[in-house]
Amino acid sequence: MTLPTAADEARFWTMLENAWAGLGPEANDLRRALAKRDTSTEAFDEAAQLEEHLDRVLVALREAAADLSSAELTALDRVVERKLHDIDRRDVHEVTDGSDDGFLYARGFVVALGQEFYEAVARDPRIAVEDASAESFCYLFAHLHSEKFGDFPETGSGITRESFANPAGWRD
Repeated sequence: MTLPTAADEARFWTMLENAWAGLGPEANDLRRALAKRDTSTEAFDEAAQLEEHLDRVLVALREAAADLSSAELTALDRVVERKLHDIDRRDVHEVTDGSDDGFLYARGFVVALGQEFYEAVARDPRIAVEDASAESFCYLFAHLHSEKFGDFPETGSGITRESFANPAGWRD
């Protein structure tokens, strides 16, 4: 089983933060506020506003990754896969809801908002938002790899990003 390295994780989070930074302070303040919000309040409006920014974030990530090698894209995809897998948990699903694909896209939203939001949700799933979605983010680096090198990367992780596949997250 191949795990993401600390350097790969750092690179991933830095690339994502840089992509968000290009949107200016309003979007970034909203992201940070969502990560620190009082969980007794709903956050549908904030999540919807952030979803509107995701296309630009994805464009910035694609541009930042355009010249990366197969190994580098595979490493970034491995990080995304691991992050999505690690929050594939019953307690997260209870907040976000969703079918197989819907729950994957909800977890994609959590990761796509950045390390601060991801870690907040990992600690306290009530920070997550119901019905928020980032479908295109879930396989971004895999699709880039396929476009550039003709196939999807083999992460060697022994896990999947698909929903309800993390045994530790679904113990009764």
